[in-house]
Amino acid sequence: MKRPQRIRLGEVLLQQGLLTQVQLEAALDEQQRSGRKLGRVLVESGYLSEAVLGEALARQLGVKFVDLQNFGPRAEVVQLLPEAQARRFRALVLDDTGDALWVGMADPTDLFAYDELARLLKRDLELAVVGEGALLAALDRLYHRAGEIQGLASALSAELRDEATDLADLFGKGSGQEDAPVVRLLQTVFEEAVRLRASDIHVEPQERSLRIRFRIDGVLHVQTETDSKIAPAVALRLKLMSGLDISEKRLPQDGRFQMGLRGATVDVRISTLPGQFGESVVMRLLNQSTALVGLDGTGMAPEMLARLRRIARRSSGIILVTGPTGSGKTTTLYALLAELNSPERKIITVEDPVEYRLAGINQVQVQDKIDLSFERVLRAALRQDPDVILVGEMRDRATAEIGMRAAMTGHLVLSTLHTNDALSTPIRLMDMGVPRFMVALSVQVVLAQRLVRKLCPQCAAPEPLAAVERAWLRQELGDGVDQYRFRRGSGCHICANQGYSGRVGIHEMLEMTPALVEAANQADGRAFIEAGRAQLQGRTLRAAAVRLAVQGITSVEEAMRVTSTQADDEATEAGPAADDHGGL
Repeated sequence: MKRPQRIRLGEVLLQQGLLTQVQLEAALDEQQRSGRKLGRVLVESGYLSEAVLGEALARQLGVKFVDLQNFGPRAEVVQLLPEAQARRFRALVLDDTGDALWVGMADPTDLFAYDELARLLKRDLELAVVGEGALLAALDRLYHRAGEIQGLASALSAELRDEATDLADLFGKGSGQEDAPVVRLLQTVFEEAVRLRASDIHVEPQERSLRIRFRIDGVLHVQTETDSKIAPAVALRLKLMSGLDISEKRLPQDGRFQMGLRGATVDVRISTLPGQFGESVVMRLLNQSTALVGLDGTGMAPEMLARLRRIARRSSGIILVTGPTGSGKTTTLYALLAELNSPERKIITVEDPVEYRLAGINQVQVQDKIDLSFERVLRAALRQDPDVILVGEMRDRATAEIGMRAAMTGHLVLSTLHTNDALSTPIRLMDMGVPRFMVALSVQVVLAQRLVRKLCPQCAAPEPLAAVERAWLRQELGDGVDQYRFRRGSGCHICANQGYSGRVGIHEMLEMTPALVEAANQADGRAFIEAGRAQLQGRTLRAAAVRLAVQGITSVEEAMRVTSTQADDEATEAGPAADDHGGL
């Protein structure tokens, strides 16, 4: 392709009837004021969409417009242009046609960028137009930094072989350490984790390697495996960052630190565990710049949401949110807390750690090292005349009993508990030693929840059910299974070949009605279980997951993974043998 010629974008858009003279003049004034490119000003002002602008530019230049949402270049082709240059020149290598490289540019009329790309790639270029926003999103998806992480790990391994130096001196806090290989390695790992929306980083020494994994949408993915010799240096640096005892390698330790990454402030909770081949380190990433999800954004059914809001308006009682670690319990509680937050209410939270910061709320961080425990803070909080108290977790009998007494004496208490479902939660409290009458009188509602991965909208397609999936669905849908078509994601460039993108909540809610309160007060727990099952009929976590699968939001495989119990597994194993229809 010949070197592109510079064009006047405003005149092109006027000629094609896509812009009025008044709109162009307003955009030119804004461009002069802000210094941004005219195309970006037009899109942000709402005069044109990015796609319409790109197609107009492509028509004028006689090239193609490529929608990067529907186009996935091969990884080896993309890597021909380093990420730094791809971002600088707003360009992406789309394909190698043999005679030339097909390159998408947000602004093909940028002659300096074109010349630099030709120099860097040392090939003839065929240009295409791509939208700038779609291009930046594609760069985030396509440029994985696993190779860079592996290279930094190798550099660290080489330095450790070459230097007979004490690790504490080599990688400690001090001037000039910013360029140390271990520092650059960890910085890159953290940046990649934030870019991929990882909730946790796992650093795990193995016998012959050090494995680094990211938890993304609730599932662990291997990021890199490298020389096991660097494991002590990585653990040491992380301990220094979080203020842990670097000389103690035999006992577990917990700590935290804060860092700025990709324009965001991230709180990092760190846990170390001595293993057979070294210290395993797990870090939970809490992005403070992430907007707080409202109750309407939790995925809760409207009828359930209305019931929860009605109960939250009460002046006393306990609202419990249950589920395993990483199921979104804290997010739901904070969404509820944000709705309750008003100048008329005194709200105190007791947490470990404080995961979100809310203006107007008194938030207390538990610190076991100085004996500032949940129990101690909660007792002190009750003397502060609160209307609403959030207890991060009912960890033990003492904390639970204090929370129950607060709920019975005119306070609304919000808290979490680790249980499998809503029905087992009151029973779990009784097992902890909390008196039966306190549970019956103080608990208002139990909300159990899970997070289910959503199918990627780009690659999800109908797929026949496996026999085990059909048997599992029959427990909820009966013989109506065949009237639905279920989907599965095959994996594509949009979802990094996972088949899923993002998560949505599923919930079940047990309200302590007078009938349930009476059953809970009885010594025989069977009456409570029967009454609870009757209330939850058709409203369980499994029923919610099946509805998402029926709607095509998630796959049957994911619904089974998140909600299956031992009883489900036994019924599923017995199902296919009695299924007259068999698999599809």
